[in-house]
Amino acid sequence: MLFSSKEKVQESVDVAEQEVKKYEIVLFNDDVHTFDFVIDSLIEICEHSLEQAEQCTYLVHYKGKCAVKTGEYDELKPRCTRLLDKGLSAEIV
Repeated sequence: MLFSSKEKVQESVDVAEQEVKKYEIVLFNDDVHTFDFVIDSLIEICEHSLEQAEQCTYLVHYKGKCAVKTGEYDELKPRCTRLLDKGLSAEIV
């Protein structure tokens, strides 16, 4: 079977993506912070749009937790620390 150049490039991209381990910041519900505070924090720290921040906040409220940011550990660590500094409950998984 012959592979085109496009297929070879896509295969290389697929392998490279598999080599980078992806992590998530998971935000947990609490009874302390307001919806507006959480929404503003997600916009500021995780660079969410207003709609994305609202959706994540509702998921946290009703489901107990939500993955709010995905990426490499080194990128997520300072963001998670900032969420924790604001008094929110979050962890990288």
